[in-house]
Amino acid sequence: MSDQELELLEGAVSAVIFQNEENGYAILKMDVQGEEVTVVGSLAGTAPGEYLSVRGRWTRHPTYGPQLKAEIVERRLPQGLKEVYHYLSSGAVKGVGKATAKLIIEEFGEDALTVIEEDPEQLVKIRGVTKKRAIQIGETFRQQMGTRRLLEFLGEHQLPLELAVQLRRAYGDMALEVVKTNPYLLADREFAVEFSQADALALALGVGPEDPLRLEAGLVFELEHNNYNNGHTFLPRRKLLEATSVLLEAPGDLLDECLEALIRRGEAECQQVAGQEAVYLPALYEAESYIAQRILEMSRAELLPPEGLDRLVSRIEREQHISYAPQQRQAVELAANRQVMLLTGGPGTGKTTCLRGVLALFEMMGLDTALAAPTGRAAKRLGELCNTGASTIHRLLETGFDPHSGKLVFTKNSYDPLKADAVIVDETSMVDVPLMAALLDALDGDCRLVLVGDPDQLPSVGPGALFADLIRSGVVPTVRLTEIFRQAAQSAIIRNAHLINCGQVPDLRLNQGDFFCLARRDAQGVLDTIVDLCRRRLPERMGIPADQIQVLSPTRRRGTGTRTLNQALQAALNPPLEGKRERRFGDWVFRAGDRVMQVRNNYDILWREKDGTDAGMGMFNGDIGVIRSIENEVITVDFDGKVVEYSPDMLGELEPAFAVTVHKAQGSEYRAVILAALEGAPFLMTRGVLYTAVTRARELFIVVGDPAAVAGMVANNRQTRRYSGLKARLTET
Repeated sequence: MSDQELELLEGAVSAVIFQNEENGYAILKMDVQGEEVTVVGSLAGTAPGEYLSVRGRWTRHPTYGPQLKAEIVERRLPQGLKEVYHYLSSGAVKGVGKATAKLIIEEFGEDALTVIEEDPEQLVKIRGVTKKRAIQIGETFRQQMGTRRLLEFLGEHQLPLELAVQLRRAYGDMALEVVKTNPYLLADREFAVEFSQADALALALGVGPEDPLRLEAGLVFELEHNNYNNGHTFLPRRKLLEATSVLLEAPGDLLDECLEALIRRGEAECQQVAGQEAVYLPALYEAESYIAQRILEMSRAELLPPEGLDRLVSRIEREQHISYAPQQRQAVELAANRQVMLLTGGPGTGKTTCLRGVLALFEMMGLDTALAAPTGRAAKRLGELCNTGASTIHRLLETGFDPHSGKLVFTKNSYDPLKADAVIVDETSMVDVPLMAALLDALDGDCRLVLVGDPDQLPSVGPGALFADLIRSGVVPTVRLTEIFRQAAQSAIIRNAHLINCGQVPDLRLNQGDFFCLARRDAQGVLDTIVDLCRRRLPERMGIPADQIQVLSPTRRRGTGTRTLNQALQAALNPPLEGKRERRFGDWVFRAGDRVMQVRNNYDILWREKDGTDAGMGMFNGDIGVIRSIENEVITVDFDGKVVEYSPDMLGELEPAFAVTVHKAQGSEYRAVILAALEGAPFLMTRGVLYTAVTRARELFIVVGDPAAVAGMVANNRQTRRYSGLKARLTET
């Protein structure tokens, strides 16, 4: 829909129904030619009495009816005595109530707002207003005017209105001037505006095509985009210059000069890594260098093992009713005398048995041990396997936002380290370079570290190939478990996972035990079969309820992507019923009873335990829950006992999760997994994706699709190259 097709409404704000001061989201009532209309959107600081010109799109709320979602807003200050009084008496200006508003109007008339903004000390003429209070009223009003002008600027240039609160938080009263001076800051990850939009704004404001400001911004954007979106920690200088030249249609020699300027100012780092000129963002350079330094120090440290180590390990075997294989015993004993170690192996090789053994040994040694994993579900599973508490790495580090910068900070660091003698991290293949650097920074000098994972699963979403690099470096003490134990070998899931990992296609005709293939060669056939499996066949024939089945797909789009699967599964498993509440957001209708996923880290969000025993902050990308209720615009979600309330402005953080991508399922384990395998981009239809999907299933794995597509995934061992200097730093030092 073009700007011309947006609906235009003009009128005065008659009431503010809801306002979130954190992000500016508001629900307003507007008087439009005598008719009251509901308007929603980013409308920070709006107050009754203001006159708005709003362009937006109509949506229909299932309970509250039609609403206009504002996209472009022009605001006019109240005019005339009646409007000005209505505005001031509404409480819009802190320190001014109805009585004071009446006195201000009587004293200054229609000039009241001008006086408050430009000469607030005149307010001392009003009975009861001191000089201090007058200055405070003026300061508050000027801040509101700053927000208003920033919103008008964003609306005029068709930029998201919710940016106003973020920009004000970062730059205060100077936000508008800062943006006008350097529009490219909007493309920072913090604000997430498309570079093309920021570039168009800059050019509209008079920045030239070859202005150093534009060229340097393009270089930084390419570094950030490729590092954080494609998993690199650096880019080769030549590739960076080529990519930026294409992005900006700018000559390479000018870009090279600008890159040198960035390096001189410390806004980029350039260093020889593994024979190539590597260009880093400073934060990633520091993180990678720090990891290499700490891991090398810890790898070289040999600790005195406890007296009678062999006797202690034998005691653990008796108490846990097991008999260690040689590799497993080696792993447990290695943890006793090395400060850092890696434990790796595929499914069925006994990693969990080793983990329990290491934890028991640390307890016998009197060590206070913390267990952690990258995601909430992985942490919960780790705690259940080890019969003790475990947390996400973020929660272990006590994550929060710096209120001044609005950026992520960790409370635990070298100045306030973790009170733990040992830390065990599971699913380490999912840990990226910045997070590992933060964890290492929070460890006391003699704290032990055990990193556990499977390097053949998909790598971290964020920068680096950390776990694989640590293993390949050969400098970190490592135990690789290779023996598949007899009980595990009886599982077709485990046998076939190892076949897939070795590049062999399982015999998909042998539907036996816990691994099945249902051949379907068209999208509708795949959808119908998956819906039937979830709704009827698995619950009725195998006693697995729908809420213990996770549907996966390599892709979000296409005929068997998660978008289509979620629509079909919601219609089948949680259809609309009279009295069942629902709320539309974008293309999706959230309904009470839906399975949903938190899709970005939010360190600010409040949660409380369902039983009321605890509360805290922070929900993380990949957390899955169920919508328990929808009341008064608020959606309440239960994440395995942690209850979170989502106001309308927060719904962009939720997605349906009847079906999720394989990437989103990393670190989780489900009783039953169904994989749709029919079509997808070559970089998604890979061996690593199939292997990761299979290893998510605990009791049952079913692939529904074209056997030829499955065979193609096994054959496609495509691994997108990640530019990472960690292995080189570990081996060249």
